[in-house]
Amino acid sequence: MKFGLSSEFGLRKFLPKISLLVFMSATLAGCHTDMWYQAKVTPWDKDESGTFKDGAASRPVPKGTVAQGWAKLDEAESTGFENGKLTNKFPARLTLDGDVVDTNTEMVKVMKRGKERFHVVCSHCHGEAGDGQGMITKRGLVLKREPANYHSERLRKMPVGHFFDVMTHGFGTMYSQASRVTPDDRWAIVAYIRALQASQNVNEFSAEDKKLMEEAAAAEAKKTEGGHH
Repeated sequence: MKFGLSSEFGLRKFLPKISLLVFMSATLAGCHTDMWYQAKVTPWDKDESGTFKDGAASRPVPKGTVAQGWAKLDEAESTGFENGKLTNKFPARLTLDGDVVDTNTEMVKVMKRGKERFHVVCSHCHGEAGDGQGMITKRGLVLKREPANYHSERLRKMPVGHFFDVMTHGFGTMYSQASRVTPDDRWAIVAYIRALQASQNVNEFSAEDKKLMEEAAAAEAKKTEGGHH
């Protein structure tokens, strides 16, 4: 009797392991080496099938291929040039911080974005006023040439495409900002630079513009005076 109980107990002890062994054997029996060694080529392998004449498994990108989202459909917008010359017009629409903005009717939004980006990316050298007297300049940045002063006669007359091109490719001691600032944000910065230039040179405004500004300033002063009372 004792012998029978011991045998039954031992069988129960090893039954799970026997079941697992049977399951694994059945599973492995369904695998074949042809699943491991398939007729295929992987990137950077040699093409041993003879499919491609150059013998390389990796194929070159077809001529004219453009990555999604990188298509340059507007020459002026993507380069700052138009027909080989610097453009003097802004793109009709810009995507700024995820919003599509119409530059003809929402230029204030464009300049606000430009101001924010200018402060982050440009002001440390060019100064908050665009006079080339940023903190880095004041603290000893004197290389081959000082940062540009946007209020010089030369830059006030420069087409807007010039500023876009400089941010894209760099100029003088300034490195390219293309990897740091998106193309649409570059245009927003250009708009803000134009606003800075106008703020320091009121002669650029017409008599009608000056009248409108005077009226707006008077209205703001009256509003402020009323608030104090």
